Amino acid sequence: MFLGWVSVAVLSAVPLSQDSNYEERLIQWGLELHSVERESDPVGKKLEDVLVASEEVFSQSDPYPNFLNFFHVKTREQVVRREVLIKPGDTWDAHRALETERNLRRLFLLAVVKVVAVKGKAPGTVSMLVVTKDKWSLRLSNSFTLIGSLLQFLQLELIEVNFNGWGQQLALNTTIRLDTFAVGQRFIERRLFSSRWYFGEVAQLIFNRQTGALEGTSGSAAFGQPIINLDPQWAFLVEGTWNVRRRRVFRGASVWELPYPDETSGDTVPYVYDVREFTGEATLTRSMGRELKLDLSMSLGGWSRQYKPGLVEGFSPAAPAADVAAKAEWLTANYLPRSENVTFVSGYFRAFPSNFRVLRNIDTFELSEDYQLGWVAQGGIRAAFPMPFAPSHFVEMGGAFRYRIYEADDLLTVTVAGAMRVRPGESIANRRIAAEISNYSPQIFGGRLVARVLLDIKENDLDNRQLLLGGSTGLRGAFPEQFSGRNMLIGNLEYRAKPIELFSNWLGLVFFYDVGWVFPSAGSSVAHSTGIGLRLLLPQLNRDVLQVNFGVVIGGAVPGPDRINAGWGQVTDLRPAFLDDPLCSSTSADCTQAR
Repeated sequence: MFLGWVSVAVLSAVPLSQDSNYEERLIQWGLELHSVERESDPVGKKLEDVLVASEEVFSQSDPYPNFLNFFHVKTREQVVRREVLIKPGDTWDAHRALETERNLRRLFLLAVVKVVAVKGKAPGTVSMLVVTKDKWSLRLSNSFTLIGSLLQFLQLELIEVNFNGWGQQLALNTTIRLDTFAVGQRFIERRLFSSRWYFGEVAQLIFNRQTGALEGTSGSAAFGQPIINLDPQWAFLVEGTWNVRRRRVFRGASVWELPYPDETSGDTVPYVYDVREFTGEATLTRSMGRELKLDLSMSLGGWSRQYKPGLVEGFSPAAPAADVAAKAEWLTANYLPRSENVTFVSGYFRAFPSNFRVLRNIDTFELSEDYQLGWVAQGGIRAAFPMPFAPSHFVEMGGAFRYRIYEADDLLTVTVAGAMRVRPGESIANRRIAAEISNYSPQIFGGRLVARVLLDIKENDLDNRQLLLGGSTGLRGAFPEQFSGRNMLIGNLEYRAKPIELFSNWLGLVFFYDVGWVFPSAGSSVAHSTGIGLRLLLPQLNRDVLQVNFGVVIGGAVPGPDRINAGWGQVTDLRPAFLDDPLCSSTSADCTQAR
């Protein structure tokens, strides 16, 4: 990160490259490396060979000293070849070539992946050239949310994402929040012994920032055989998670003080509670078809989720026990997620046409981005059956539909999702519907207009999920978590100007207008904000852009430094995970707002 900022500062006065197609330059380098020429008509020809051209992290065109490559083990050729879906002797298949490119691009090891057909040595044959460029694999990665001088969230991770060039991930990390800091580790092996087997685990210890006392632990582990391409195949996964901690909900720099029992009383209850969550699930999936994909999954699992008010915080030792108990009961009924022990079976389907396109200048400037076009339909049912240790009895149903169109360089996506829980003898609960429309316009003076509208509505929500809007949560220019409610309507409009290239880094301006409303809430109203931002892409380090925004609420208070927010990704990344997983079983923020 430091090197990236230095390069922007130092090289801003240097003449820019006239050729902005970064990936095309790498392809040309790969052609020259193997002394081959492109094949313009590979259809129907037999594949003679697979050629791999792996560029170092820092090449001559990059604004970094090349001696740094000495400290990086480049991805081994075998790791690249095991993702190739066409073997020598097969007939060239353009769809499998593109799928090979997508599979490799999904690996965090590589910043750039391009697959091109080249002329074979024998007449009437073709070879495949796979051009890759490594990312710096040993890194101190970070994820953060900064609003003015308030650092709401910071995760630092010393990670080797490509251990000895084999693609294994080893990491030590720390996560700092307003109330806690956590230290942990992570290990992921996506191709155990070069097979389809996957293994991953993560664990961390959570400490109170003020006292240093251990407050909890969390982690997860998974083992199985995931789906790795579009061919018909079986997949199997066993996974488990745990999360034991104290949770404090903040608005700005302070714990949210909830009005008890209403806005007129003047009394408050701190939004603090203890969490004990354990989940386990085994899933078997059958993937069928190729042009039209249908994935059918069956799962068996369970969870135990217990939530209790953190009575020791926010109450005087001299407070009457009856008063403390009444407030704890009120907090549990109105704001805490539902405590329950559940065992379940579930069935799920996902269907879509395998129509994929590679686009540029959508979210990551010059890097290739993969988009599935057309429709995606998914849905399922989860039935909880009573057991002596898990008495819950209900049926949950959920589904989602997405349609995406790309015409005349315009990308339009419409998504809608819904779910509910049916309990014997009780009213229908957890009724929820969410919808999102996003559009990336054709290029205007090299930039794009990006528009997004998102609606998320819940009724009879047993988990009492609260939505907070402001600062880094989609309404830029507002104070952090300024608005609260159980439902949300938000709109974002941006003009993302054409970026300038600074020796293989890209810097762009963004002009934005946001509108948001969370409801129902006392005194809630529609809020509008506007402002300007910067986007920086460092492809040697990350595929996501770094965003820095400065905004003001229209008609609001005089703006100050607290209206600046920064983090990784785009505002359109802020969306409910529910849109992609309508049977999301988590009661945490993961099902409410996901990056």
